This record gives sequence, structure tokens and C-alpha cells, in this order.
Amino acid sequence: MFGIGGGELFFVILVVLMLFGSDKIPEIARSLGKGMKQLKNATNEIKSEINKNADFNDIKNTFNDVRSDVTSHTKNLGNNINEEINQVKENIEDASGPIKRMR
Repeated sequence: MFGIGGGELFFVILVVLMLFGSDKIPEIARSLGKGMKQLKNATNEIKSEINKNADFNDIKNTFNDVRSDVTSHTKNLGNNINEEINQVKENIEDASGPIKRMR
């Protein structure tokens, strides 16, 4: 635990007892516990915000990908329609050419 051996831990506990006394140690332990709980809650909130932002960015990127796909498909469809219209025009002109000459 924290790279502290048994003897070192015993020494730290002994020093804390001598500095604060046995009546203050429960208060100190409660305060440390509350502080660690607040730190843990704050860390969890930060993680939650990061995950929410990551999810939002994933949705945003997916939307942008879909939008670019739709845009490119729409352009391709427009080009294909224009090609078909030009082909029909050419066919009509080819078919009407002999009729125009007959007049």
C-alpha cells in the first residue's frame, strides 16, 4: 500500500498519535474520509462529462459523415439525370433529323 512497509506504517501511526492525540484522530479520519469522497465524486462527474462530450462528438461526426454522403450522392444523382436527359435529347434529335429533312 503506497510503497510503505509495516514498520514504516507503524512509525507514521505513532507520530500521528503523538502529534494529535487519541481524541482528535477519529475527527481527522472522518475529515479525510469526507474529503476523499468529495474527490471521488468530483472525479466521477468529470468522467461523466468527458463521456457525454465524447458521445456528442461521435454523434456529430456521424451526422457530418451522413450529410457528406448524402451531398455526394445527390450530386452524382444530378449528374446522372443530366447525362440521361442529354442522351434523350440526342436520341430525339437523331430520330427527328430525317423527319425534318422530309419537309
